Amino acid sequence: MAKPGEHLDGARPLTSPARRARKRVIVTGRVQGVWFRESCRTEAAARSVGGWVRNCEDSSVEAVFEGSPEAVEAMIAWCRLGPPHASVTSVVSTEETPAGEAAFRVR
Repeated sequence: MAKPGEHLDGARPLTSPARRARKRVIVTGRVQGVWFRESCRTEAAARSVGGWVRNCEDSSVEAVFEGSPEAVEAMIAWCRLGPPHASVTSVVSTEETPAGEAAFRVR
């Protein structure tokens, strides 16, 4: 059985559960076909942020970021700029309950 603050596999979370934040963002503009998702994965890995990113049918990009509050806010700030060929027109974020995501993946 896992101890408090420990995953079942024995690994410790990167951030204590009390200091974790989780936000879902929708990014609109020219954000598909410009390496947004892969750039987002690279940025998230550099900040030890878990979650995922995917393209949506309406040409927006949706992402979930989970980690320290500072790292999550840094990812949202990055989304406002995106990679070099993106042209972001809006970023809408909503707070969610942390779910323990440690890895970041492109969907």
